[in-house]
Amino acid sequence: MRIKMLVMDVDGTLTDGHIYMGPDGETMKAFSCKDGYGIGQMLPGMGVVPVIITGRSSKIVENRARELHIEELHQGVADKLPLLREIAKKYGFEREEIAYIGDDLNDWDCLLYCGLTACPQDAEAAVKEIVSFVAPRDGGKGAVRDFIEYMAKL
Repeated sequence: MRIKMLVMDVDGTLTDGHIYMGPDGETMKAFSCKDGYGIGQMLPGMGVVPVIITGRSSKIVENRARELHIEELHQGVADKLPLLREIAKKYGFEREEIAYIGDDLNDWDCLLYCGLTACPQDAEAAVKEIVSFVAPRDGGKGAVRDFIEYMAKL
């Protein structure tokens, strides 16, 4: 069955997991251009809908999602699986048609639910044991692109 949707976590997956805070509370995150190319240029040609579901909320992530034309951006989500199921139903996708990449235990239920799963090289050990693909690169350093390239070969 073909993958029709890629769901991505942010902190530790699309970023390196570091949150930089300045003295006035401003935050900064770094994203990989390699991941951006995969999401913005490769996924549309593959017919795959990009989705972000993340536990934190950030204007930075909103800006990056807009830049990559990700319409399905969901922030501040503590329990990700119910929302993932709702999005899948909205698009009429079966769980086998959904790919998910995440790095930590808050992604666990989604990783068990989806048909194709991945994590960055520096993900938590327990997560690495249950995914279909462990990216050769760390989160925020091209791991999502690695997964997209893996998906393109299926």
